[in-house]
Amino acid sequence: MKRTEQQIMQAWPQGQEPLLSITCPAYNQVDYIEQTLNSFLAQRTTFAFEILINDDASSDGTMAVIEQYAAQYPNIIKPVFHQHNQYQLGRWCFPALFNRARGKYIAYCEGDDYWIDPLKLQKQVQFLEANSDYVLTYHDAMAFDSEGDRGIQLTGKYQADATAMDLLKARPISTLTTCFRNVLHELPRELEHAPVLDLCWWSMLGAHGKGKYLADIAPARYRLHPGGIFSQRPGQNKLQMTLHTYACLANYYFRQGDRVLYEHFLVQVSGMCVAAIRPVQKFKALLHVSGNVSRNLLRRLTPAAARG
Repeated sequence: MKRTEQQIMQAWPQGQEPLLSITCPAYNQVDYIEQTLNSFLAQRTTFAFEILINDDASSDGTMAVIEQYAAQYPNIIKPVFHQHNQYQLGRWCFPALFNRARGKYIAYCEGDDYWIDPLKLQKQVQFLEANSDYVLTYHDAMAFDSEGDRGIQLTGKYQADATAMDLLKARPISTLTTCFRNVLHELPRELEHAPVLDLCWWSMLGAHGKGKYLADIAPARYRLHPGGIFSQRPGQNKLQMTLHTYACLANYYFRQGDRVLYEHFLVQVSGMCVAAIRPVQKFKALLHVSGNVSRNLLRRLTPAAARG
């Protein structure tokens, strides 16, 4: 049963400002947004939180659902509505949405995903409050679609803590599982148009501390559906978006004079450029390089042979 606003707030210190802000971008997700909001409202915490939900000019009734929830939970849900779609205009809702956040910490989840563990936020904030050298906490998420589960997002070496350098190098993290310190107030100009913005967030956060993987939080649910901005892109498109993002990060760290990170992201770009080339073109390129090497070698050997 869905709790009332009073039931949610009764465990909070009276008069406390939000210690945490849940940020949620939404667009044309009328079939999913209730489940998402209910998973936020199911969180059981000993601290106050707020829900900042950004509707990017939805045309399918998503806005009406958000308005209904905001009326029922006026002290918790703070909607942001746009008359024109900002994404289509080339504008992210970040960091503007982060700058609206009153919380010391930010949790992130898009309007078509949802959380399972009602103690998720309590565990994450409790850890960050006790460990000032960590800037970010995260856990696992299960990808799923209309036919069932598609697998855990984090596997192997990624089911572990992240050093500050790991974060600076933009290591993969399940975005909908994160809770981090509210320190991302602006985007460097090189990153303003990066297609995979969350990779930039992790890199920026790495300048402030380490990341903690919390295995005792139940996996969140990452929905795969035709309307997903990233999840349903063809593999080649995803690769190009990530490649572009790494190039943006390389440009940023070049300006910063950080040679280690600049070269790291250049290597990532180079590797992904090779991966983006079709097999036939790779074979042709290999033949071309082999031919050049052979000709250069012959030029060097021929004069020596003639002199002999």
